[in-house]
Amino acid sequence: MKNTVTDRAKYAAAAAAVDYVKDGMSVGLGTGSTAAWMIKCLGERILEHSLKIKAVPTSVSTFELATQCGISLTTLDEVGLLDLTIDGTDECDENFNMIKGGGAALLHEKVVLAASSQRIIIADSSKYVKTLGKFALPVEIIAFGWTSSKQKIECLLNELGFSNFKIDLRQKNGVILKTDENNYVLDLNLGKIIDPILLSKELNTVPGVVENGLFVKLCDLLVLGDISGGVRALHSESGKSIESVVDFGTKI
Repeated sequence: MKNTVTDRAKYAAAAAAVDYVKDGMSVGLGTGSTAAWMIKCLGERILEHSLKIKAVPTSVSTFELATQCGISLTTLDEVGLLDLTIDGTDECDENFNMIKGGGAALLHEKVVLAASSQRIIIADSSKYVKTLGKFALPVEIIAFGWTSSKQKIECLLNELGFSNFKIDLRQKNGVILKTDENNYVLDLNLGKIIDPILLSKELNTVPGVVENGLFVKLCDLLVLGDISGGVRALHSESGKSIESVVDFGTKI
């Protein structure tokens, strides 16, 4: 597949982020198009520096790509806690709240991020927004009674003051998409999310909801790349910002 202009920005963020991976670490590997670049960069870093790490994939697709890239894999049950996780995001606001789940791996991604001592989120700079909501919010639900769960979510959104929203059952190639846990995904088209913390809490009270795609307090470092190779790393705790440049060379 031919690389897009956006891929250059994703690559820049990914290449900068893997520098944080050190020998002996246990590392969580995210899912999605930006995470895919990170996995490729990590495979190259492991070869170049003879790193010995153990990585936990967050999806079947990540498992397959990491295997192709020669990354030694383990499970979260085997390691318990992780030194570091690097993952992408569909949106991240100025308070480091995120929407994730575009790759339908939100449940595994949230479990892995929560088990990590350090969480690095990578994205092209367009994903950094003032207010969440332009990207549809994924909600993972069990298949049993999913229409009932959808109706309960609609009632909840009305109670919380949302209007003109739309909820879609995610499909792929004309059939209902199933997550790696064999669940369904509802995509909530909300337009704007003023209080992501409250919405996340309330969504998870709906019977049938397994997890939602609002990720709160799960980002320690946000690494943003642009198409020129520029990288900006924002620290959530200190507010410190560090800028650097990635040399594309012949990589992309």
